[in-house]
Amino acid sequence: MAIDTILTARLGARHPILSAPMARIAGARLVTAVGEAGGFGILGGGYGDKAWLEQETVKLKSCRAPFGIGFITWSLAKQPKLLDVALAVRPRAIMLSFGDPRPFAPAIKAAGALLICQVQDEGMAREALEAGADILIAQGTEAGGHGASRTTLDIVPAMVDLAAGRVPVVAAGGIGDGRGLAAMMMLGAAGVLLGTRFYASVECDGQEEAKKRICAASSGSTVRGVVFDWSRNIFWPAPFTLRSLVNDHSRRWTGHEVELMHNIAVVTGEYAAARAAGDFDIAGVFAGEAVGLIHDIPKAGEIVERIALEAEQILQGQRNSAMMSRAVAAG
Repeated sequence: MAIDTILTARLGARHPILSAPMARIAGARLVTAVGEAGGFGILGGGYGDKAWLEQETVKLKSCRAPFGIGFITWSLAKQPKLLDVALAVRPRAIMLSFGDPRPFAPAIKAAGALLICQVQDEGMAREALEAGADILIAQGTEAGGHGASRTTLDIVPAMVDLAAGRVPVVAAGGIGDGRGLAAMMMLGAAGVLLGTRFYASVECDGQEEAKKRICAASSGSTVRGVVFDWSRNIFWPAPFTLRSLVNDHSRRWTGHEVELMHNIAVVTGEYAAARAAGDFDIAGVFAGEAVGLIHDIPKAGEIVERIALEAEQILQGQRNSAMMSRAVAAG
């Protein structure tokens, strides 16, 4: 069983299910597991830790499935040589998010890799298409980690209309099961990109306590803002903010960001210590609104198969209903 779309053909995958390049926790283990199950795994290059990137890309040399490598674009601009490290292992695609992809597009194309661009509005999408993007990720605000303000239900059809069939559009944000995949395909998307659902998987390199908190959370248990970034002494460009699970730290500082800045030296020290100790009452778990759909920590391959099967059953049911309706109308 497989759901064939222009996306699966382009990526060489069996299922239109991509795992997001979550910084440092989407390592080679997760990428390989997703790919071997028929999805498309993307390594989380994040802010650009060269030693980590070299370590994980070496592991991907033995991966039998196509894979991608993702970067935070504005951070990659500070260390452009990291793109050479990524391209050296011949990924099927490079994914760029949160910044102008045009400076990097020529090298990506010259290496024979596809260019995947994650966008949050029409201006970013046009810029990506001008850069030669082969795939657009339409990211809604429900997504975990960094994003903007428009909802998935709004941004996906808007990007489908803008792309006008030139490139496939992938939906991201608040999707955690086969119902989400089926719904996004009904909106015109060619597949989905999932982060939080794969965070709570065996092969994800996130801490077990973080995974357990995702499983215990409800959809209303996340918040989008700047508190966790500022607490790490990281300052993102507008319009991007960070969605994470609500915890004691976010409750303390959300709405008190000016006070946080006045106490930044103390806060960053406490936050760093909490991260090192795995104290998630202070440290953030960067997860999206799909947490309400997540109740277990299975292997990544099982997640891919489960979502694909559920979506196929839903879509087949829709096709059967449409055929019956046409038969009834025809008399």
